[in-house]
Amino acid sequence: MTVNRADTAVVGGGIVGLAHALAAARRGDRVVLFERDDFAVGASIRNFGMIWAVGQQRGEIYERALRTREIWLDIAAKSGLWAAPTGSLHLAHHPDEVAVLEEFLAITPPARERGARMITPDETRDRSATARTDGLLAAMWSPTELNVDPRLAIPAVARYLVAEYGVDIRFGTTVRGIDLPEVSTTEGEWHADRVYVCSGNDFATLYPEVFARSGLVRCKLQMMRTGAQPAGWQLGPMLCGGLTLLHYAAFDDCVSKAALAARLGDELPFHREHGVHVLLSQTADGRLTIGDSHAYAKTLHPFESEEINEAVVDYLGTFAQLPNPAITERWSGYYPSLRDGRTELVTEPQPGVTVVNGVGGAGMTLSFGLAEEIIGR
Repeated sequence: MTVNRADTAVVGGGIVGLAHALAAARRGDRVVLFERDDFAVGASIRNFGMIWAVGQQRGEIYERALRTREIWLDIAAKSGLWAAPTGSLHLAHHPDEVAVLEEFLAITPPARERGARMITPDETRDRSATARTDGLLAAMWSPTELNVDPRLAIPAVARYLVAEYGVDIRFGTTVRGIDLPEVSTTEGEWHADRVYVCSGNDFATLYPEVFARSGLVRCKLQMMRTGAQPAGWQLGPMLCGGLTLLHYAAFDDCVSKAALAARLGDELPFHREHGVHVLLSQTADGRLTIGDSHAYAKTLHPFESEEINEAVVDYLGTFAQLPNPAITERWSGYYPSLRDGRTELVTEPQPGVTVVNGVGGAGMTLSFGLAEEIIGR
């Protein structure tokens, strides 16, 4: 029986797996990547395409996001992948939103050093024709956010790995078991020195006992997309409003956040109950991605709520006005999430095997930097 060989095997063809394949290949390893589906269909293609450094925890996680941004831009320059350095605008239509943003900047020198600052409604209008400036008090401009198109970016990264580094990517191949050096797959046996299991929402195929005690739960979110906007219209900076200040860890230490949470809890109880915060990004062909909601459990029902979708669209209308708001696509996404403040799950169930999971909704923002850290250990 023929046994194939690699220095490093990666399980999972989403962004976490691709990032580990890249880091290993850059180290000089012969790399094989196994993806059970014929192409990536999970959370890595069901997101906004936002490389969202500004929302990440201060310190090493924020720096990891910036390093990930650098790698995205490097891949884009070498492969032609669409990556727009649009930056972002946090729009504040209420005094308590202004207070959180001002406090964030006051306690976050690294963000200020990289250009984040408060701007006036007139300056906001100059940067974004989409932002609603009626009633706008101020906005926080951040230049570090990068917009990619996830449905194009994930396959583009896979092609780049093959062309640039000779990574052997095996789509439609399930890894059935690992007992190093043996890796058993549905397309035969492999020998590898080390394996990175980046299986995303699949907790059952490999090391289910690891996931059972990990604290991971699944997050279900609802998202939407418009058709292409007219006449080549461009969104410019990606946009969000006050609800987003309650979602991202970057704002957790802001004392002023309590007053904002209290007001929004009173005014928007449905949004808060369903974890709704609203972001707006664009795709390479001009469509707009809108979302999202968040529900957490080990098992989640598969049905979408149109009431949630309506809540998302209604809130979007409080801070953005779109040329053509007609929705052409709706979908649910699922990703593993750690609810205790950890930003990732990294564990070794056996010598030479590393499980990497639990990056939550920040996979596009953190995975390249995280993979470099893990591969370099």
